[in-house]
Amino acid sequence: MIFIDGSNLYHSLKNHFNRTDLDIGKFCQKLLFRRQLIRIYYYNARVGQKQEPELYKQQEAFFNGVKAIPYTELRLGRLVYTNWPSVPPYEKGTDVQLATDMLTHSFKNNYDVAILVAGDNDYAGAVQAIKDNGKHVEVTLFGKQGTSQELRNVADRITPITARLMKDCWK
Repeated sequence: MIFIDGSNLYHSLKNHFNRTDLDIGKFCQKLLFRRQLIRIYYYNARVGQKQEPELYKQQEAFFNGVKAIPYTELRLGRLVYTNWPSVPPYEKGTDVQLATDMLTHSFKNNYDVAILVAGDNDYAGAVQAIKDNGKHVEVTLFGKQGTSQELRNVADRITPITARLMKDCWK
């Protein structure tokens, strides 16, 4: 199973490659290394239609594309807008939902290997609990700068997102 922190992926793609037109299906096939795909879970938060109408339309089109990928589930947290537009919105519930799903599927014995696409320190405890349950956890992330050393240390395997890995993954 592949678990993708969509917000982390989007911003990292923008920062590292100056583009975000990733073909998630092709990207996930590369991460599998010829293993069987059980399911892809993609986590994000929907922008406010009232606050950001143009971005909302773009994001809806993107989410429809994600939902069209076979064996993929879109899981949405929420964006909280406080004092918009002077203060940017912040995401709520997404990281917890991802960690909960990874743990739940681990305890239900739904996978042998979890592939986590994220670089956030918040996932380290969940990764350790999953390993303690007898499962393997691979973490796919961007470079050492801006990604959690603790998450790197607890992962069974690290797959760095490089230009070479991303070859043939763009739309």
